[in-house]
Amino acid sequence: MHKTTFRTHTCDELNTKNSDEKVTLSGWIMRRRDHGGLIFVDLRDRYGLTQIAIDPTKIAEANDIKIESVMQVKGVVRSRPEGMINAKLKTGEIEVVAEEIKILSTSKTPPFEIDSDKEVNEEMRLEYRYLDLRRTRMQRNIIVRHKVIKAVRDYFDKNDFVEVETPMLIKGTPEGSREYLVPSRLYPGKFFVLPQSPQQLKQLLMVSGFDRYFQIARCFRDEDQRGDRQPEFTQVDVEMSFVEAEDVMSVNEKLLIELLKEFAPDKKLMNVKLPRMTWKEAMDKYGADKPDIRFSLEIHDITDLVSGSGFKVFSEAKSVGNFVRGLLIPGGATFSRRELDEFEASAKSYGAHGLIYMVYEKGGIKSPILKYLKPEEVDAITKEFGAKEGDTVLICSAGFKVVCETLGHIRLVCGDKLNLRDKNVFAPLWVIEFPMFEWKPEENKLDASHHPFTAPMNEDVDLLDKEPEKARAKAYDLVLNGVEIGGGSVRIHDPKVQSRIFEILKITPEDAKLRFGHLLRAFEYGPPPHGGIAWGIDRFIMMILDEPNIREVIAFPKDQKAKDLMMGAPSEVPEKQIKEANISINLKS
Repeated sequence: MHKTTFRTHTCDELNTKNSDEKVTLSGWIMRRRDHGGLIFVDLRDRYGLTQIAIDPTKIAEANDIKIESVMQVKGVVRSRPEGMINAKLKTGEIEVVAEEIKILSTSKTPPFEIDSDKEVNEEMRLEYRYLDLRRTRMQRNIIVRHKVIKAVRDYFDKNDFVEVETPMLIKGTPEGSREYLVPSRLYPGKFFVLPQSPQQLKQLLMVSGFDRYFQIARCFRDEDQRGDRQPEFTQVDVEMSFVEAEDVMSVNEKLLIELLKEFAPDKKLMNVKLPRMTWKEAMDKYGADKPDIRFSLEIHDITDLVSGSGFKVFSEAKSVGNFVRGLLIPGGATFSRRELDEFEASAKSYGAHGLIYMVYEKGGIKSPILKYLKPEEVDAITKEFGAKEGDTVLICSAGFKVVCETLGHIRLVCGDKLNLRDKNVFAPLWVIEFPMFEWKPEENKLDASHHPFTAPMNEDVDLLDKEPEKARAKAYDLVLNGVEIGGGSVRIHDPKVQSRIFEILKITPEDAKLRFGHLLRAFEYGPPPHGGIAWGIDRFIMMILDEPNIREVIAFPKDQKAKDLMMGAPSEVPEKQIKEANISINLKS
């Protein structure tokens, strides 16, 4: 009971045990129905609904009842007549007979129906978000979000973690996504930035002796938007001292399993002990560093099987550094020519020159390259994939990244077409041993795959001097149903290794001091071995609620163009404020 001046009960509390009690309720008028001289109103608050029966001949204010206005009602609880019970409603056995009502505030006609699950234009929903949030779906989402975050806090608290709030105005240390700049009024020409993550601050906390830290952290990235991205978002940020990768993963996977069991109890968990899959294995088998393992459809490498074929794209692949790989699609012989053409167009969009198909029909195999293959090569391909009548094998030849991404994308498309991606199953796993570096051709140099403070695998330290591109990182991603929901690494605490990483990344000592001097200076005072992880909590909640994008689980999100349609941001500011910030605006024509 939430008894206040305006109510004795909420709109989900009353039942037949309250019969004949005098009660006071307050809420929004969800529906109004006029029947046999009585007005029936469904009164709604965030807890539920209660039916109110009003005799307009006794209560003059009944004429002022408008949908979505706020009303207080005083009356007596009575059981509903037989045949009028609503079994779907918690309060469906009773109604409140009004003795007095008061319209606390009047609503205009809403731009869309609040009490309906009808699809509403998203721009309209975001412009009137305060009304959208009255809807049952959105109230459920925000309440589940609250409960998930509370469960996260409780879990870390009972495991001796300390929640520490890190600052929102920090120094810019560009490394990856664009940062939001905040001009300093007191220091003309200088800027703060909004944090992309508390990465360096949480490492400083490890130097400070807080060996187990977490934070529900607000983060900001000025990047292009997608369905699972926002310019401002929330992380569950974690860092631990005196750990290796397995220690961090163990703590976090236990949390994941607890959350899935509590907040998605109807889903089947494919594994309670999360499997570990190396980045190389994930790319080789699934064509993605965040594989969806709810279904098989594994990629096969047939480079050696076709190295002697008469089809030059295959026979010359190895000599030019390419791979020939393929994917068996069970029942794929039913795909239309249009669908096969769509697969080929996808392959080209990823940088491949094309896509070859082998369709196993009743009368034999249909393929544009069949005439270039020897019978024994056809047999070897068939045996490798286990292909049979009714199946299709799709084959691509390209460099490692292109061939993986091409077949990885087609694998997911076929998984959807064949209904193999069961929405009632959760299949989490860890992807580990990522490459330390990735080549940036436009900059003609190696770049950190994660960030420059990620530690290399112990056995790969020597590769930093010889073949750094082959070094693997102590990095790990938490993946759920083909979506990365968290990522982290063990950090470098050895200054010699850190210096070598900076050299490989072509970060000069002067630049390192300018960008990371605060962290490097702190590391001169005894940094412990440490590592951590950050979860994208918006994305995780989106998944457990089966929502199509993270805007549905954020109270006041930006739209797909990073605009706040409700408040009208970003917006122009008065010239006076611009001058006080010591900046000038030069708009591009």
